[in-house]
Amino acid sequence: MNLSHLGTPIGPMIRVHGGFANRMYRLDTDQGSFAVKELNLVDRRWTYHAEDVFRFERAAFAAGIPMPEPISASHDTLVHRWVEGEKVPEAPASAAYAFEIGEILARIHALDVEWTDVSVKDPTSRDWPELAERAAATGQPWADELASHVETFLAIAHFVDTCERPGPVVLTHKDIQPWNLLARAGRPVLLDWELSGMLDLSGELGSTALSLAKGPGFDNIESTIFRSVLDGYVAGGGTLPPSGPSWFVFMIGGWLGHTRFNILRCLAGAEANTGPDLTQSHESARNGIRGLPDMFGRLPELEALLV
Repeated sequence: MNLSHLGTPIGPMIRVHGGFANRMYRLDTDQGSFAVKELNLVDRRWTYHAEDVFRFERAAFAAGIPMPEPISASHDTLVHRWVEGEKVPEAPASAAYAFEIGEILARIHALDVEWTDVSVKDPTSRDWPELAERAAATGQPWADELASHVETFLAIAHFVDTCERPGPVVLTHKDIQPWNLLARAGRPVLLDWELSGMLDLSGELGSTALSLAKGPGFDNIESTIFRSVLDGYVAGGGTLPPSGPSWFVFMIGGWLGHTRFNILRCLAGAEANTGPDLTQSHESARNGIRGLPDMFGRLPELEALLV
């Protein structure tokens, strides 16, 4: 990385552990403190459009969206001004916090930003039987669980490819989850914008509202918190799309891809130089293998949150 534009370092760059896909470092210089993200280019699951995302981030920051200031972006490195704040736990948020997230989403969707990416999404992978066989052959600790859910994962892939998405499509963050949020004096700060792009509005609202309304599983979903996100979105000038399974297909599809990504890293069996550590990939693979079938089976319950 060439980070000379950030000033003279006053100490070594420090690894900040915990990233699910990339690697993060803190760099302190005579010009301030910076978050330096090294993007995983080896097994990336999507095309990163650095110029589009940086333009979107700069517009959002200029519009007053609470977020770290974007400093620079290249095909392999992102730099933001370091922001202090409290980590947001994976647990139901407060109603006020959830409401403000909804308002922020409405403000983001109202931005007028050019987006040049016109890529077409590839069909969802259907290689789950082969992955289960490889997991068994290599002695993965979650191999039996994966084998027992192969048909469910194939059904999930079919659902992701065939679910009707009514629109509208908006330019948005696409990944507002507790681990991509901070709290400063109880108010939100949005991190990690590199997944930004065009998305069906229902998918963005459903993913965001559900992530703020539940804990690690799906046994405790607070419907009032889910509704607070939607109420904030309307208060911020947004209009809610029609109810239906499309509200949850983006979250399911994203988790499906994330699970497969980590399974492949585990099957490789070697510690990679970029991306999450191998132990973290095993944890993410196991969580997806257990959690995705549960979420998919609860779709009727999730749709009831929209009523």
